[in-house]
Amino acid sequence: MPAIFELMHTVADGDLDGLGHANNISYLKWMQSAALGHSAAQGWSAQAYATLGCGWVVRSHYIEYLSPAQFEETIVVRTWVADLKKVTSLRRFRIVTERDGKEILLATAETDWAFVDYRTGAPKRIPPEVSSAFEVVTSDN
Repeated sequence: MPAIFELMHTVADGDLDGLGHANNISYLKWMQSAALGHSAAQGWSAQAYATLGCGWVVRSHYIEYLSPAQFEETIVVRTWVADLKKVTSLRRFRIVTERDGKEILLATAETDWAFVDYRTGAPKRIPPEVSSAFEVVTSDN
């Protein structure tokens, strides 16, 4: 299973803002899709969390935009788990594209997640079967 997950996406018209480049909300959607895809690849789909009765909710996002994604450009969202604590996890992202044969870093980001009981919304210790499914990658990829 991948320690670092990659999601490819072609920037569509619906991703754009009034300035003609990818809207900040699009970046959040791509990050969410990559996080969910990585979790599912590790055996933890939305259905698996529903069956467990607990799962992840976002506590905070941080995004640094370095270069705008353009219409019809193919981007790659790389994500990995950078930290796992008792009830929280930090997930990092690098969003890149290729221009003129060179990889261009469009944005770096991170999301702080909390593991909660779906019924009560209260924080809950991450079960070993969940935490053991993810390799913690401490380097900045």
